[in-house]
Amino acid sequence: MRPTIEDTRTRLCALPKIDLHRHLEGSLRLQTLAEIAQEHEIDLPARAIKDLRPLVTVGGEEPDFHRFLEKFRVLRRFYPTREAVERITYEAVADAADDNVRYLELRFNPVALARAQGFPLEEVTRWVCRAVERAQRDHDIRANLIVQIGRDETVETAGELARVALAHRDAGVVGLDLAGDEERFPASPFKNVFRRARGEGLHVTVHAGEVGSPANVEEAIEDLQAERIGHGVRCLADPHVVELIRERNVTLEVCPTSNVQTGAVQDFWRHPLPDLLALGLRVSINTDDPSISDTTLTDEYWVAMSAMRITLEQIKRAIVTAAEASFQPREDRGRMAAWFRRELQSG
Repeated sequence: MRPTIEDTRTRLCALPKIDLHRHLEGSLRLQTLAEIAQEHEIDLPARAIKDLRPLVTVGGEEPDFHRFLEKFRVLRRFYPTREAVERITYEAVADAADDNVRYLELRFNPVALARAQGFPLEEVTRWVCRAVERAQRDHDIRANLIVQIGRDETVETAGELARVALAHRDAGVVGLDLAGDEERFPASPFKNVFRRARGEGLHVTVHAGEVGSPANVEEAIEDLQAERIGHGVRCLADPHVVELIRERNVTLEVCPTSNVQTGAVQDFWRHPLPDLLALGLRVSINTDDPSISDTTLTDEYWVAMSAMRITLEQIKRAIVTAAEASFQPREDRGRMAAWFRRELQSG
């Protein structure tokens, strides 16, 4: 007897999971947004949940990368106090744990949390670290943090963010990310910032090849020394870049629902995930922005299986790949990967 849709989703929900590519600023509960807007009288067209939803969540709009990014500009208005930042961070980790994510790398942009209110970058970073530590104690999850730098920032700001990240390594910050509009802002100005951070022990991931050309992926690997690539779905257009990814053992952080909503791919059944796996590239499956995309990691696994014909065994291999690519010390990575292999074999 073939398993029903409910049976398959229940099994996927029960899998121990890893999410390497999840943005804090795209992980806010609508109820929390409504409460913060009410409490702090944030000037918005609406404050009720049903009216807030279209402002911060992708609904029936045509796929568009820049429209997707606009959601973050609205969300920057919801960090008015330390308590709000800590609450949002705590809930993001708790929601991941509720989906049986056992290891999470949560990336956040201190500028997004700080600039509108004039908070020091060091302070908001400390608030985020503190909330993550508390959420880990309360839930069955291990979480680390990645400091995100926007491509539209100055090199000076990028250098400051790298220093903030380095100063909080003992508080759970493990890496740097470059994100934002890759069509308008190249990565090359940040080469020295990322290379210095890499030399001082931080890991590096870079958003590239999402809506831009494969050359952006090559630039991220060669110039910024990226160990992982956020999305990278456009790499298949250039065999040279595909080979570079394979040679350097780079892991792609694929986020299926987000890729469709941004227009990076046309629809789920044309998503390149099956081809990336068939080529033997290292691939992890992630959520990107759970609240903006109205998704969970279980949902991402489900759409990969139902629309892309990815098998359960391939899902499990992607989870182990994520463990092996996690930004942890080598011994911790090895132990975690071994644990996931055992758990997934029996699941």
